[in-house]
Amino acid sequence: MRVNRSKRLLRRARQLMPGGVSSPVRAFNSVGGTPRFIARASGSSIEDVDGNRYVDYVASWGAIIAGHAHPVIVEAVRRAAANGISFGAPTEAEIELAERIVACVPSIEMLRLVTSGTEAAMSALRLARAATGRDRILKFEGCYHGHADAVLAAAGSGVATLGIPGSAGVPAAAVADTLVVAFNDLAAVEAAFTARPDEIAAVVVEPIPANMGLAWPDVDFLSRLRELCDAFGSLLVFDEVISGFRVGLGGAQERFGVTPDLTCLGKVIGGGLPVGAYGGSARLMQRIAPVGDVYQAGTLAGNPLAVAAGLAALELITPPGVFDAFEASSLRIAKELEAAAREAGLPFQTRAAGALFGLAFSETPVRSFADAAAADHDRYGRFFHAMLDQGIYLAPSGYEAGFLTLAHGDGEIDQLLQAARRAFKKVA
Repeated sequence: MRVNRSKRLLRRARQLMPGGVSSPVRAFNSVGGTPRFIARASGSSIEDVDGNRYVDYVASWGAIIAGHAHPVIVEAVRRAAANGISFGAPTEAEIELAERIVACVPSIEMLRLVTSGTEAAMSALRLARAATGRDRILKFEGCYHGHADAVLAAAGSGVATLGIPGSAGVPAAAVADTLVVAFNDLAAVEAAFTARPDEIAAVVVEPIPANMGLAWPDVDFLSRLRELCDAFGSLLVFDEVISGFRVGLGGAQERFGVTPDLTCLGKVIGGGLPVGAYGGSARLMQRIAPVGDVYQAGTLAGNPLAVAAGLAALELITPPGVFDAFEASSLRIAKELEAAAREAGLPFQTRAAGALFGLAFSETPVRSFADAAAADHDRYGRFFHAMLDQGIYLAPSGYEAGFLTLAHGDGEIDQLLQAARRAFKKVA
């Protein structure tokens, strides 16, 4: 497999951009080697600048649920672009997208469109603080809510610690009101509330974390978070930027039967273009300017191209049976990957839900970030390259999930599984 042009482009890019990339994980630092510079994509496949083709299980980190360059979405964007790329003014299509989201997501009666998941989470937490009159936020180690200062906090020792900055440049004061506990650790959550009964504005959580392989909430974890928030007057915020419209039309909240106060969305609702949204009850959302006193704005929010792509994408995944098919495919991947790893004598864990699947070279299931960190990431790096050499593009990090699209059929999944059997033997 030739990567000569990708290597040349990487050298050129490193002179202009940190690491030669626009987002850190793209640099392949976790797995080593040369990141592939992509030239084009179609359906389930991407092609790099050296002409190598790969079956893509990254799918723009979940944003591409219909498949690359889906003709319906491309045509929707083309039509929208012909009428103007950006107005900085309201459009009818924004209303249509909002109506579709409200019809699907149980917690949302009213929403605000933004341009990224980071913006959605940042804005939802600002609203939660305003609505409760409190400052503290409780989050979970390993759950990613974008790169806003307040949620770039890492866990410390003890049951629940005040946040410490998870990045240079984040002032200690910015995360001083952020509490961090382990995912699935209800005792730590209860202890945090008991210690600060009138201080926590919100608990923010990825109901199905997808940045630690693909963790799964314990049976009563999310429902108990709901109970604790109600008991202590805090808001429950679900970050469904990844799980929203990927584990079902109603997201993880519909799947688990737990309704948060606020929900953050992104990825799928833009059909591959930059978009995000946050929403909740009309009572809460009417605190947002210009109706209320919580300021949030965005020049490109509700961009007509992103809205058109999002409407087209949601239309494509709405027909009955779509998510049943996704679930069957992801469960097949998980089951057969585990069987192949066992046959190769490897410790291996998988999870699957809707159009998501996760994998870890681990003896035990991943229930928390500590479990994900304890997995064999060196082996994952070797596995990643063994798959890449066979034309399978997985996430270049053992902490990330895999994504299916409408374009991934039995043939593509067969390719993934056949390649994995060979790769497992190579890294055993």
